[in-house]
Amino acid sequence: MSGPLDGLKVVELAGLGAAPYACMLLADLGADVLRLERGNPDAESEVSWDVLARSRPSVAVDLKNPAGRDLVLELCERADVLVEGFRPGVAERLGLGPAEVHARNPRLVYGRLTGYGQEGPLAARAGHDINYVAISGALWPIGRAGEPPTPPLNLVGDFGGGALFLALGVLAALYEVRRSGCGQVVDAAMIDGTASMTALTHAMLNAGFWIEERGTNLLDTGAPFYEVYETRDGRFVAVGAIERKFYLALLQGLGLEAHDLPDQMDRAHWPEVKERFRAIFQTRTRDEWDEVFADTDACVTPVLSLSEATRHLHNVARGVFRPEDGLPNVAPRFSRTPGAVRQPALTPGSGTHEGLGRWGVGAERLALLRDAGAFG
Repeated sequence: MSGPLDGLKVVELAGLGAAPYACMLLADLGADVLRLERGNPDAESEVSWDVLARSRPSVAVDLKNPAGRDLVLELCERADVLVEGFRPGVAERLGLGPAEVHARNPRLVYGRLTGYGQEGPLAARAGHDINYVAISGALWPIGRAGEPPTPPLNLVGDFGGGALFLALGVLAALYEVRRSGCGQVVDAAMIDGTASMTALTHAMLNAGFWIEERGTNLLDTGAPFYEVYETRDGRFVAVGAIERKFYLALLQGLGLEAHDLPDQMDRAHWPEVKERFRAIFQTRTRDEWDEVFADTDACVTPVLSLSEATRHLHNVARGVFRPEDGLPNVAPRFSRTPGAVRQPALTPGSGTHEGLGRWGVGAERLALLRDAGAFG
């Protein structure tokens, strides 16, 4: 069966990181995405390391060549969505900005992803996930007391605040097209999305339940029942026993009694309780603790490496990772129209003939485009 986005046609002006991930999600869910990038139109189809390029053909296009630009505009006439992740102004300089595209297809949704947004004092400045997460206020609370903030890989800014909000914005705009008949620009900025994801933290700050002192709060490793502990073998377990009944199950597994400890929510005693927990977790290995808490709701789980996660019994049973290559499977899941990985990521440019052919660009037209230098 086709995915829920079957029939949706997307032009992707390929870049790095977050925008390709958003297009991967759309393609996994059935959208017909053409990934336009630098490449060899005659390249053999070999599996690439770039997982973010899966589920769609790679089409070789030189965006700086007039014929390449005209090909993109031609494809936009047949598309529902265009996605680009350039710095502000780059698409316009290439002749592929919203004005040029909407002149050819007024119904098209034009998705733009940047770090700082399309306007503002920092809009044109270079940056990466760590910078956007810092500016949004999300980096400051992440880390332990007395230590600098800890960058959360590039998951929060690039993929959470960026790619996921871009995908959401594109789908929302597509829904609106059904009513108005008009496309629009979706300006997805990583600082906007990341700031949005701090809504709960702001709520707790407003309520006086969160203080701006890192590593002292409920969810930032301040609480002994929401923490990562090292085990005897140098591995780790994650503890998230916030609710009272889960906390009591945690204490039981650790061999402790609630009446022998300070009140669970007594912040003043959190450091000493944490030291008691730390000493106890050091007495067994990670897998031994996994057995202790296996049939409980103590919210204690092993901290797994990327490779270990592919082998965990629950992940295997649910198919969280693909058994054939160990890579993350399609998410989310649908009861009637499940998505699928259409193809692995392949050599840049190797899908030029197949991809363009599917969009109505025939062999004769391909030859003319090649002669004009459209493929680079």
